[in-house]
Amino acid sequence: MNSISNLNVLLSSAGAKIPLLKALQHAARRINRSARIIAGDCSHPVVSEHFADDFWLMPAVAAGATDAIIEGLVKRNVSHILPSRDGELHFWSRLKQTLAAQGIYVLVSPEHAVQRCLDKNAFSSQLMSIGLPAIPSLAQPDGSSELWVVKERYGAGSASLGLALTSEQAQAHANTLQQPLFQPYICGREISIDAWLNKDSKLKAHICRYRLKVQHGESQISQTIALPQYDNLIRDALQALALTGPVVMQAIIDEQQQLHLIECNSRFGGASTLGIKAGVDSLYWSLAESCGLDVDTILFLAAPCPITQVRYAGDLYL
Repeated sequence: MNSISNLNVLLSSAGAKIPLLKALQHAARRINRSARIIAGDCSHPVVSEHFADDFWLMPAVAAGATDAIIEGLVKRNVSHILPSRDGELHFWSRLKQTLAAQGIYVLVSPEHAVQRCLDKNAFSSQLMSIGLPAIPSLAQPDGSSELWVVKERYGAGSASLGLALTSEQAQAHANTLQQPLFQPYICGREISIDAWLNKDSKLKAHICRYRLKVQHGESQISQTIALPQYDNLIRDALQALALTGPVVMQAIIDEQQQLHLIECNSRFGGASTLGIKAGVDSLYWSLAESCGLDVDTILFLAAPCPITQVRYAGDLYL
């Protein structure tokens, strides 16, 4: 376990993720008032360097840069790493055990769990195999649905998403993708689920939220909603995926009020600061657990009423 006396946390791919950086800073300083947050990014300048305690213009995460990255971590006395971009999750999960041997804790799920969530076919197949209601993933549209969703099999993001397409339209859209995957279109309301699981993949807490306005794939206006009727299903799905730490799962509630699981991002989400506000104190719990504190003794205090989050741009003058 890492010593509480040394809490230097790297936020990788920090970019302009100021709400996340501030939430991470607040969580770390609840454990150690001298904790430092290092914004790491392969670009310069970035907005986060003006809000962090330090900035590292680091190499882009790739296998060929592993030695340079480890050298940079050691040089900066980094104790923890929080990956914040889907494209880097596999890199950090593969390094997790190597870095742990050097006293550096990566706040990410195990490699096999990350890989399963990045592969939408593996995600749905895993959950369906144990009777959980994931949306099926197919290599080609069949007769099971009139309308289809077409997306890339690997990774996350909605930029290339084809929604509510006929079979003919779906095939045409698939030709624009690298590794297309087809899913039956389900009419309903989408929810996001912010959750945290301990190192043994046991769910501690989760909250559900509606994304009321989405721009460029990120939620601009979100509102929490109590949906206790799905609690057991959500718990079973997240634990079956063997995830750890902060994660975000997407699902749809159809017109018959049935829940359908879409995918899961094995990282802290763009609007997951709302989850913290609602009681899922995921960043603090992750840091506390890695520092040897007994997270089971920390109560989950859910917000007693719905909370609406509005994300907006701000200005900083130097």
